[in-house]
Amino acid sequence: MTTKNTFGIVFFLKKYKVKKGKAPIYARITVDGKRVDFSLKKDIDIDNNWNFEKGMAKSKNDETRKLNTYLEQIRSGIVECYQQLQLRKCIITAEAVKKLYLGEEEKGHSLISVFEYHNSEMKRELEPGTQKNYGTTKRYIESFLKRKHHTSDIYLTQLNYKFLNDFIKFVKENPLDSKKPCTQNGTMKHVERLRKVVNMSIKNEWLDKDPFLKFSPHFVKKERGFLLLEELEAIENKVFTIERLKLVRDLFIFSCFTGLAYADAMKLVPHDVRLGIDGKYWLFSVRKKNKNKTEEQVKIPLLPKALAIIEKYKNNPIVLSSGFLLPRLSNQKTNAYLKEIADVCKIDKDLTFHMARHTFATTVTLTNGVPMETVSKVLGHKSIRTTQIYAKVIEKKVSEDMDALCSKLNHQSKKIINSNAG
Repeated sequence: MTTKNTFGIVFFLKKYKVKKGKAPIYARITVDGKRVDFSLKKDIDIDNNWNFEKGMAKSKNDETRKLNTYLEQIRSGIVECYQQLQLRKCIITAEAVKKLYLGEEEKGHSLISVFEYHNSEMKRELEPGTQKNYGTTKRYIESFLKRKHHTSDIYLTQLNYKFLNDFIKFVKENPLDSKKPCTQNGTMKHVERLRKVVNMSIKNEWLDKDPFLKFSPHFVKKERGFLLLEELEAIENKVFTIERLKLVRDLFIFSCFTGLAYADAMKLVPHDVRLGIDGKYWLFSVRKKNKNKTEEQVKIPLLPKALAIIEKYKNNPIVLSSGFLLPRLSNQKTNAYLKEIADVCKIDKDLTFHMARHTFATTVTLTNGVPMETVSKVLGHKSIRTTQIYAKVIEKKVSEDMDALCSKLNHQSKKIINSNAG
């Protein structure tokens, strides 16, 4: 990864420190809009000898000319320090340039500065939700450092296995913003992001070895939630009087019958609905998890219930003005309203928009005998192994299969009896 910095140096006077008509001279280093000042331990006649516009002394005599030569030497020294940091592939900040110039160079890179560098550099690579997650992990680390280490930052060279274990315990016991404590899997996600930033530091040669090499993450395997047929029908058939709940219900049902994730459903445009090879309407779209990654085309035959929702909003003024296929809501609001829908429909499950995708894979398709290969293709999976996660065999399907087996066995038994009787 490469980074380009804006860099500047100016000299100025601190007027509020004027004594006997003289003010102290300061240097200001600015990198990427962030600045730091330090005193040059020299002062000058504020009224007669300083050019405020040029940030230098007026060349009136030998004394002021010598001062300007001194200022230029300082400027050159600061520029040299900036170039040294570039050659070392260091994270360049105004503070880092100042400390190197003053002989107070830091002992390598710090964890928070590396996190900030990562989050800035990866803006074009990561989806907004993922960027937000890295920001949350950084907040947890800052809180951990403040409360357990009584500092605002720590050098990468100070990281060790104990640091990671203490961080894990802290995350589980200290939720941010009075939210619920992190689950085991949520905590492991924060650890994953921390380790990715550390690994980036190793690749950039800011750290010699992985301090967390011996750590093995432990994720709790969870059953992926989905709606049973009766639960899906309860949401479909419920009469809502509140418009926002009507809208969210429609978006959720649309996903239940297309298998689209929230982000993919929200980016659909009218042009994505086209006639397929069978003369019926299909969705032709692309699915991607990260920006600038290869996009995979997804082709989905539109089931009648999904097509009916498209028709319902086709002439909606808000939809028409937006240019998208369906009304749009934030993921956060959508999931919040789905909690209300679950309560109203008496569904005792943590209803989220992503559950619609699981419901499509399980209740709508696999349970009704659609081959897993077909479901995998519709879901846009590259490997059928991914689809197997969704392959829930619910009790109703087991019962139906066993009934069919019983009928077959009974039929075979009768044939044998009749054959023997003959």
